[in-house]
Amino acid sequence: MEKLRVELGERSYDILIGEGLLGQAGQLMSNLAIRGRVAVLTDENVAALHLETLRHGLSAAGIEMVSLALPAGEATKSWPHFSRAVDWLLEQRVERGDVVVALGGGVIGDLAGFAAAVLRRGVRYVQIPTSLLAQVDSSVGGKTAINSAHGKNLIGAFHQPALVLADVTALGTLSDRDFLAGYGEVMKYGLLGDASFFDWLESNAPDMAAGDVAKRIYAVKRSCEMKAAIVARDETEQGERALLNLGHTFCHALENATGYSDRLLHGEGVAVGCALAFEVSARMGLCSQEDPSRVRAHLAQMGLKRDLRDIAGDLPGPDKLVELMGQDKKVVAGTLNFIMARGIGEAFVTSDVDLQVVRDVLADSA
Repeated sequence: MEKLRVELGERSYDILIGEGLLGQAGQLMSNLAIRGRVAVLTDENVAALHLETLRHGLSAAGIEMVSLALPAGEATKSWPHFSRAVDWLLEQRVERGDVVVALGGGVIGDLAGFAAAVLRRGVRYVQIPTSLLAQVDSSVGGKTAINSAHGKNLIGAFHQPALVLADVTALGTLSDRDFLAGYGEVMKYGLLGDASFFDWLESNAPDMAAGDVAKRIYAVKRSCEMKAAIVARDETEQGERALLNLGHTFCHALENATGYSDRLLHGEGVAVGCALAFEVSARMGLCSQEDPSRVRAHLAQMGLKRDLRDIAGDLPGPDKLVELMGQDKKVVAGTLNFIMARGIGEAFVTSDVDLQVVRDVLADSA
């Protein structure tokens, strides 16, 4: 088992990464579940696969579990399901000293974390991410949110977990598409700040996708190390943390345009967004044309989407997509900030982006 620390003063916590952690959950959470009881929020798909393993893992340490399974999918990150979750937690008489457990992917992690943030003005929660995307990204750093008709993750709070348990065994239950969607976030870390990690991924990611557990653990650990270091320096995204949104300005607009549906999974949107961000960077003379070509070649190697034309169904034109980007949380004083790149491993935040170049890139990608 690998162990990382997110250093945030009194809000610091550990990330544990390894095999079989669900079955050890009671032992690993024993110091948090003071009353010997936890409330688990999950989704119906994850519940069928992992809820009983978690129940046995908790009961082995004398911890009782109550659970609520919400529908699976991005549409669950909405007011109605959020309200249902909070009301259920109150019905279970969850107190400030109790623990809410988020068992699932990014949707459940975001919704359960937000519920924990507002319940009785804040209760502790534990992230048990079961998807690759959640293990390397959304479970770490304390961003919690639900979506609005105006855009993704616009309603939420920063609320750090008390513990993250990343059981890579759960990754074996993912579909190929879900695993690869999560891989979009893994690749992002190499592109934004660690060229040597991207080199490693070019050589090892196919083995990781094929089931190599040791390589999966390393990829999750390195991704979490990078995110933990950035979060420790910029917890509430006043500056550097925005780098973690490489590809996301494009991604969130595309998710909005596809109705937050299975037409485009979040990690797929991140992959497309990274390719677009590097193409815009190259056309603006910020990086060499070899860099976007290398990004696209790796996405092709992994069988991931690279262009707007890879997304099923019709999409709005470039003008509408740029308009949708205007709802992004990186808008400051009415100005949209982009994460651009000077090369692989060298991302930076800037508002100095020619939107006509963005439109041209979007048009050429369609």
